[in-house]
Amino acid sequence: MRSLILILVLFAAGPALANPERWRAEWPETDFSRSSVADWAEIQSGGPPKDGIPAISDPTFLRASDETRLGAREPVITVEIDGADPRAYPIRYLIWHEIVNDSIGGIPVAVTYCPLCNSGLTFDRRTAAGTLSFGVSGKLRHSDMVMYDRETESWWQQAIGKAIVGRLTGTTLTALPAWMESWEEFRTRHPDGLVMNEPAHRRDYGRNPYRGYDSSPRPFLYSGEDPPHGIHPLARVVRVGDSAWTLERLRAEGEITENGVTLIWRAGQASALDKARIAQGRDVGTVRVRDASGRDLTHDVMFAFAFHAFWPDGTWRLAR
Repeated sequence: MRSLILILVLFAAGPALANPERWRAEWPETDFSRSSVADWAEIQSGGPPKDGIPAISDPTFLRASDETRLGAREPVITVEIDGADPRAYPIRYLIWHEIVNDSIGGIPVAVTYCPLCNSGLTFDRRTAAGTLSFGVSGKLRHSDMVMYDRETESWWQQAIGKAIVGRLTGTTLTALPAWMESWEEFRTRHPDGLVMNEPAHRRDYGRNPYRGYDSSPRPFLYSGEDPPHGIHPLARVVRVGDSAWTLERLRAEGEITENGVTLIWRAGQASALDKARIAQGRDVGTVRVRDASGRDLTHDVMFAFAFHAFWPDGTWRLAR
């Protein structure tokens, strides 16, 4: 199990292992001759081996009205697809498993969460190479989870949904509109909606294995530049495309309409990366992002260092 202590211990070992020749025995099906990564030292071991963090496939669900284990303020990733029951994927499960392979309304999806970047994205698993299923490689790049597909064992960068190593290098997954909100918000809006059931693994679900991480002075396994403008590396930002708004600004203003999008903040969602029990985390609120027609837009609420690492030329939309 990945833990902060294990990450610290392995920090020094990571760069030494950042050589594809050292990985061939574990990854015999991965085509290391194809990659978009210029510097292999960017890819480090996060501690667990391949599938050491077990992704979930074909999860079971409960009706929201029947779920009694979740705290009201606990975060869930909500996915609403026309013609299908809305679904909530609790972070208390994703923080231990990081990927859920599912199908909603006939669309195969991967619901993903990287705790070290606070990046929660949902992807359509269909590609030109076929429908893929994803696992956790155990590798990190810029502190972000590197996923792999079980069909070709290509490696994928979770924060950008793009293959970076292997036969499918350059292939990009389609991100679907989804968002993090509190369990109470989802349950109130969709009492007959579906919530992912507890996986059949021995984990202390509800506990945060990254206690105090989002108030740390530095991100783990990250040696890149700090964000500009004096923004703290672990400050949350709302990313829409290649633009980012700080959560601090959005929280202060409540609602922002800029660059053709409207961002709305409401109190009531606990940080999953704060207290020992997720339900007790400090209030970071819920963010919704919509276009001019009121339709939900794909976005991510991630840490500032990760936005800067993957969008170094991105636009920071600061207070006017």
